[in-house]
Amino acid sequence: MTSPTPARFLKALLACAMVLSAYAGAAEKAAAPLAHVTILATGGTIAGSGATSTTTVGYTAATVGVDRLIAAVPELAKVAQVKGEQVFQIASENMSNEHWLTLAKRVNTLLAQSDVDGIVITHGTDTLEETAYFLDLVVKSRKPVVLVGAMRPGTALSADGPINLYNAVLLAASQEAVGKGVLVAMNDQIHGARDVTKTNTSTPDSFKTPELGMLGYFQGNKPYFYHASTRKHTVDTEFDISKLDALPQVDIVYGYANVNPVALNALVAAGAKGIIHAGVGDGSLAAKVLPSLTAARKQGVLIVRSARVGQGIVARNGEANDDELDFVVSDTLNPQKARILLMLALTKTSDSKDIQRMFYTY
Repeated sequence: MTSPTPARFLKALLACAMVLSAYAGAAEKAAAPLAHVTILATGGTIAGSGATSTTTVGYTAATVGVDRLIAAVPELAKVAQVKGEQVFQIASENMSNEHWLTLAKRVNTLLAQSDVDGIVITHGTDTLEETAYFLDLVVKSRKPVVLVGAMRPGTALSADGPINLYNAVLLAASQEAVGKGVLVAMNDQIHGARDVTKTNTSTPDSFKTPELGMLGYFQGNKPYFYHASTRKHTVDTEFDISKLDALPQVDIVYGYANVNPVALNALVAAGAKGIIHAGVGDGSLAAKVLPSLTAARKQGVLIVRSARVGQGIVARNGEANDDELDFVVSDTLNPQKARILLMLALTKTSDSKDIQRMFYTY
């Protein structure tokens, strides 16, 4: 048997070193500490229960506590160190401005801690998009904040809550989500808070960003991003709710055939500081309503022209002479999100030109 040459011996040593390095790298990766994610539970269908396994409508929302939600998905322990807090236990149609302020302050407090890397908020789907956009404007951290819900209660066949919650925690624990603004994780998809909306009353694929597009997917236990919003959010906004206990009253008036100004006049009389007019088409104003809108503006009420169609840019000076009327247009925000931005804008200024700037910025 011949002895190996020095060259062959050196080559064997290098091969061994490479194998050992690979094993060490894998071991180091496996031993890397998991991110710390706090789940803030607010209720909704994801915490709901039905009478039978086929009950997908007519169930009771907000019956399951956060500890049970976490326990139902033991796989969470593989992707993050998870803690839970029950902030509210409500169906999301009951979400109020006061709830938003409480939630946002808690989120900002947690994200300021070094032992919190990301936050997941479980939420009813009815107003999930609104809470997401509110937080997108007032959270003061680049750390991930992910809202998640379910279209079916946990007791139903093929309940979507567990996988949605798993994906949300996966996203909140990921470096890829840092600096992306507030996100929504539903149906294996990643959406941005500003543009996502609920599009169906009951199907699991209800949440979509119809024209501007979702941000990414989940696949193979990993989030993949393909787009990002160009609008300012979180740490780059001018809004501060840390000392606020209430928000200005802003209401929505809906446009339709044969519309009259009764609802508008009642809301102004009730003290509205701002009105979102969800007009037909490109935010058109009916002849019967325009005088009341004009009068309200002269009384100091901010008027924002939005559109009930849900997609597209509301053109300034398009269907109305906004410069002359001193109105604001909502850009691409739907009425319910325009209301949120106007409320926050009114905490900073009542100048319509400055508020129009905000609608083109956020």
